Amino acid sequence: MTPDVVVFDLGGVLIDWDPRYLYRKIFSSEQEVERFLSEICPPEWNVRQDAGRPIAEAEAERISLFPDQADLICSFYDRWDEMLNGTIAGSVDILHTLKATGTPLYLLTNFSAETFPRAEEIFDLFHVFDDILVSGREKMIKPDPAIFQRLMDRNGLEADRCLFIDDAPANVAGARTAGLQAVRFTTPEQLRDDLTGLGLL
Repeated sequence: MTPDVVVFDLGGVLIDWDPRYLYRKIFSSEQEVERFLSEICPPEWNVRQDAGRPIAEAEAERISLFPDQADLICSFYDRWDEMLNGTIAGSVDILHTLKATGTPLYLLTNFSAETFPRAEEIFDLFHVFDDILVSGREKMIKPDPAIFQRLMDRNGLEADRCLFIDDAPANVAGARTAGLQAVRFTTPEQLRDDLTGLGLL
């Protein structure tokens, strides 16, 4: 079936977020940055905040393990805005083109409930979506098929009519398990080609 609804991921698709942007300002070498982000504040730690864990609890956990790193651990969320490097312009252009053609648009993002309002203040793109599902608010997270089903149920959508776009292969697989069509985002140019091939552009 040709999809007629598009569901976007946020980070890595529409906005450029990477904790390295912050910690490269703090550490003098790339090796120190990578060590900190693999051992002190690793991705799996951040994912638990995306799944709904309070930031204060997350910070306390890491500080108990690495008390000498307390300031650097707290910087992760205190200076969270410095992990942002603007929008991915080509993707946002595609988003607005789809909006102009009347395509229903949804956002399904793995994001802390506490940092998402900061993103809403910084970026002027959330008004284009018909609905936004934030994992930290829902207490469930991609690639769990249940979060895709929640989006479907909440908006009366048919999964096989929806196209999901995400940069993470696991999330693309989760969407497909939930019955959505899905493509992996690599570049705006590739996304435009995918959408054109599906008849959405």
